[in-house]
Amino acid sequence: MTEYRTPSDIHPCLTYANAPEAIGWLCRAFGFVRCLVVPGDNGTIRHSELRLGTGVVMVSSPRPGRAPPSTSGANCATLSVYVADPDKHLAVATAAGAKITQPLCDEAYGARGYSACDLEGHNWYFGNYRPGAHWENPDEESACG
Repeated sequence: MTEYRTPSDIHPCLTYANAPEAIGWLCRAFGFVRCLVVPGDNGTIRHSELRLGTGVVMVSSPRPGRAPPSTSGANCATLSVYVADPDKHLAVATAAGAKITQPLCDEAYGARGYSACDLEGHNWYFGNYRPGAHWENPDEESACG
């Protein structure tokens, strides 16, 4: 088995109707840390980078071709985030008003976690699972099928 490698080469980008509010909420509710915030015109956010552990998510205000689930009516993705203590993380998220969409549970593949929607409808999974930790040949092109 190969060691889990960090940081990831995949960095999700999320659009929020009110990106400044979302950044504050993501930090309070889910424990993210602001690393970079680039303001735009009229109180918007052109670009931001929020860190949680070794992961980074980028948050920005709407722009042509990008709309948040709260205004588009669609939810086409879930962001999966590693946290060492899902039980403790759930307590903080719940206290901050996160809408829990899947209760905390032990998954069949050995993880423990829960799902929640943020203030604009993005779906998040927080658990103690790290994709890739069980890959045998992560550097081979055929390793994932």
